[in-house]
Amino acid sequence: MSSPDPLLQPYRLKHLTLRNRIITTAHEPAYPEDGMPKARYRAYHVERAKAGIALTMTAGSAAVSRDSPPAFNNILLYKDEVVPWMKDLADACHEQGTAVMIQITHLGRRTRWDKNFWLPVVSPSQRKEAAHRAFPKRIEDWDIRRIIREYADAAERMKAAGLDGIELEAYGHLMDQFWSPLTNDLEAPYGGSLENRLRFTFEVLAAVRERVGPEFIVGIRYTADEVMPGGLTKEDGLEISRRLKASGMVDFLNIIRGHIDTDAGLTDVIPIQGMPSAPHLDFAGEIRAATQLPTFHAARIQDVATARHAIATGKVDLVGMTRAHLADPHVVRKIVEGREDQIRPCVGANYCLDRIYQGGAAYCIHNAATGRELVMPHEITPARTRRRVVVVGAGPAGLEAARVAAERGHDVVVFEAADEPGGQVRLTTRSRRRHEMIGIIEWRMAQCTARGVRFRFETWAEANDVLSEGPDVVLVATGGLPHTEVLQSGNDLVVSSWDIISGSVKPGSNVLLFDDAGDHTGLQAAEFIAASGARLEIMTPDRSFAPEVMAMNLVPYMRSLQKLDVTFTVTYRLEQVSRDGQQLIAAVGSDYGGVRKERRVDQVVINHGTVPNDDLYFSLKPMSSNLGEIDHARLLDGLPQIARPNPQGTFQLFRLGDAVSARNTHAAIYDALRLTKEL
Repeated sequence: MSSPDPLLQPYRLKHLTLRNRIITTAHEPAYPEDGMPKARYRAYHVERAKAGIALTMTAGSAAVSRDSPPAFNNILLYKDEVVPWMKDLADACHEQGTAVMIQITHLGRRTRWDKNFWLPVVSPSQRKEAAHRAFPKRIEDWDIRRIIREYADAAERMKAAGLDGIELEAYGHLMDQFWSPLTNDLEAPYGGSLENRLRFTFEVLAAVRERVGPEFIVGIRYTADEVMPGGLTKEDGLEISRRLKASGMVDFLNIIRGHIDTDAGLTDVIPIQGMPSAPHLDFAGEIRAATQLPTFHAARIQDVATARHAIATGKVDLVGMTRAHLADPHVVRKIVEGREDQIRPCVGANYCLDRIYQGGAAYCIHNAATGRELVMPHEITPARTRRRVVVVGAGPAGLEAARVAAERGHDVVVFEAADEPGGQVRLTTRSRRRHEMIGIIEWRMAQCTARGVRFRFETWAEANDVLSEGPDVVLVATGGLPHTEVLQSGNDLVVSSWDIISGSVKPGSNVLLFDDAGDHTGLQAAEFIAASGARLEIMTPDRSFAPEVMAMNLVPYMRSLQKLDVTFTVTYRLEQVSRDGQQLIAAVGSDYGGVRKERRVDQVVINHGTVPNDDLYFSLKPMSSNLGEIDHARLLDGLPQIARPNPQGTFQLFRLGDAVSARNTHAAIYDALRLTKEL
């Protein structure tokens, strides 16, 4: 019997029948090796195919030309060797019933000249892009002819690889750099009127169609409104959409609204936590209504209810839940099986995309198996022998350890000193904009409760409490405590960023916040201080501001803090604090030397990470069979820990997360998963 769920209805795109309405839109997780989608890349997409997704649009920004060097480890479509690798991926996904397409592009100015072959980047003007800082060469006629040919070559390769179609990209890249008056100062025939500015796109489409024929599916993902003074307007976007349809060469439209040449613009296009859900969905619906072409859209559609609304109301034909599938690749399967409440939620932390834009691989903040499908499981297999596992600490590391151990079939008890779970994540959620982070905790609590994990809240576990449980394994996830002992003198005169966020200390009226960690905690404390009306200076010894927060997450902080006239000072180090009556004198130096300054304030706040809360671990260590030892080779090879340097010990002992050293939520969860999956 077919399901009445709008999301589970099949959809016919040209000759291709898709089994439901849920897709992952193009995104580059930065998993290619040598520019090729090898085993890791394939496993990532196949995991989502196995769970029932209708279409996976691979490769954000696969490069068609050598002068479009990848900004972050993209697939190289200008190489013939890509064909067998893409064929392997497509065949593997097709076996699971999932269609496969790929997004192809020339980046234009949205890259750098000092990558790969050191060729100058090209664009229809010499206007610099803020994000990548390249001053482009103004494109010439022979460049245009060459790039059109290279688009066609790339499309032909993808057809040969057995893909179901391709998607051209036209938001922030060369194609729409031609479209926008802000980035095209060419003369006719490629500059001036809208018709001229679209000429390059239609010549690319014609060349592609000549190579792949009329049946191969070709679509375009494009900005239909740059939301930028002097840029493409909504009216321009509607006209472009009509012309794309009238060409007869485009089979689907994938709608973007906004511009991505700055961090702020990119964040408005791809919103993060604390920003509205699906802000551009209605706009996509307007384009669909105006063109009657098959329409795709994705932009913070992170939950099933929003996705279902998008389809049920006819806003779009296929809905992208891309970051949601980074958090849980089995979204579709759980919908089909009536288990929506078990979907691991996307909390909008955007750790995935921010890592990519900083040059790393995409990882979900609270699913450590994503991107590691070859070595980490999304589904936990039962253990052969049931063991008694004691977890101390109900933060993200402790709860992940408890969840995985329970799914292995073990008897699990969790001690937690507080009256509720969450650890530092719960502290984080005191900021209204980051409240969605609580989903990390609530999902794990639900999984643990369903599997019979026992919790003992308001219990400061001592060694005897742990030993009384007769454990086979003890996992210490007691987290860390604020580290403020960082000054040459005056450490007793400062407060921590935690003190401010928790509300245990009220902000002063003239505050210096010294941030030597560069993480969310420092900026969250800054928001509380600035919002109180205080005068605030944030100082860091780093040469860049809040490096651990990364680009897109920094945007909401800067928008709020700049409006409150906060002062940002980089490359200076707080060295000492002393008291002078009712004021504090902050002595400031620099790692570069030769500088001595003073600040007079009434409060100094320190953000310098955490020190491990490890007393319990060291109390238990002499009684453990492994003396806390972890065999790194076995850990990385996915094998059980078997070290027994103390044969008289009666249990194995391990530390997780910040109880080891100050890191982040993903590291804590990854610690827990890769140790506990082998218990």
